[in-house]
Amino acid sequence: MTATAPPSIHPLIGRLGTALDARFLDARQFDAWTPQAGHALAVFLEDPVLHRETLDLAVIVPELARAFAWRFRVGVLLPAPARSLQARYGLRRWPAFVVLRDGAYVGAVEGLRNWEEYLQEVERLLEAEPTRPPTIGVAVKTAGAAAAGCAS
Repeated sequence: MTATAPPSIHPLIGRLGTALDARFLDARQFDAWTPQAGHALAVFLEDPVLHRETLDLAVIVPELARAFAWRFRVGVLLPAPARSLQARYGLRRWPAFVVLRDGAYVGAVEGLRNWEEYLQEVERLLEAEPTRPPTIGVAVKTAGAAAAGCAS
């Protein structure tokens, strides 16, 4: 795990490593990083060319860390590992971050929000108890006469 950003990423994303001592994680490293004690903010990023909001979140996360007096450590998942882990937390929109406590899922914020919403949501998540993460579900439909009730 390293706070040093890979050389091929956008400077705003790279700044997360220097400004926050954020760890740039692949999927394997993420599994080793998550169980540490305390709160963690795992930032799921997508390609900023495809999702321009990614750069906005790269600016917002350091501001959130300052606003919450560094109450959480930060891990950054670049596009490939972020995509490989998104289903674990039911993420559907980019960019996103997941809040963990002692390695357990607390909640997620997907897409961009206004500043007040971020403050309220992060405060709520830092006070919340861990819960089971949602998953990206598959709709199941039952067909036929037995669908209306149990037939004996």
